Amino acid sequence: MKKYILVSLYLATSLVAGSASASVATFDDLSLAVNSHYAPQAATTFTSGAASFTHNFTNWGGGCCWSGFTYSSMTDTTTAGYTNQYSDITGGGVNGSANYAIANPGLSSSRVDFSTPTNVEGAYFTNTTYAYLSMLNGDSFARKFGLGDYFTLKVTGLDAGNQVTGSVNISLARDANLVHEWIWNDLSPLGTVKALAFSLTSSDTGAYGMNTPAYFAMDNLTTVSAVPVPAAIWLFGSGLIGLIGIARRK
Repeated sequence: MKKYILVSLYLATSLVAGSASASVATFDDLSLAVNSHYAPQAATTFTSGAASFTHNFTNWGGGCCWSGFTYSSMTDTTTAGYTNQYSDITGGGVNGSANYAIANPGLSSSRVDFSTPTNVEGAYFTNTTYAYLSMLNGDSFARKFGLGDYFTLKVTGLDAGNQVTGSVNISLARDANLVHEWIWNDLSPLGTVKALAFSLTSSDTGAYGMNTPAYFAMDNLTTVSAVPVPAAIWLFGSGLIGLIGIARRK
């Protein structure tokens, strides 16, 4: 009987521990040719892991313009300018994986949604080649970064009512120090969320807003969706109490 009780306790503990399921948006679960990118000329969404990513498109002619999120397997780390907007500065995903996400918040923010309340553990972030080379050397729109400059990504958590749960600031550049590798960032301070909003700010701004190219790259967005099982836990607890009572009588 004692062995049976111990086994039941183990099963109950496993049930509680298994009530949360982890998911990672690697973007490698999305079909993409080598050295290419996802570029639908339409507003849509795509899903990786437990996350749904918004891709916006407004037809201004010539295939322009998109904002929000897309995904890429581009490897160009040397070509400067807008024509290379789909590459990250590392030349690939985290740990040599093929695919990763590219975000262009535009004038507002890029958005990720979840089907259930979710705890976000974190994600890897880095600069795109376009933004990195612009800050490194300057270009016809933006200046070369130096002392006092910054390029910051803000991640904001939103609940089911689109109310802010918290925010985390991630530095993509400070002074002349530019992020050029994948860096893990803890997003757990955002708490339980139904969506994430991503926005960028830069010290290099002008009459029309930010001069620094408003792009960043992300990979391995890791989330844990809590699956409440109070009824199952209650049944286990009730059964265990009964078993303990029987054991004592014997």
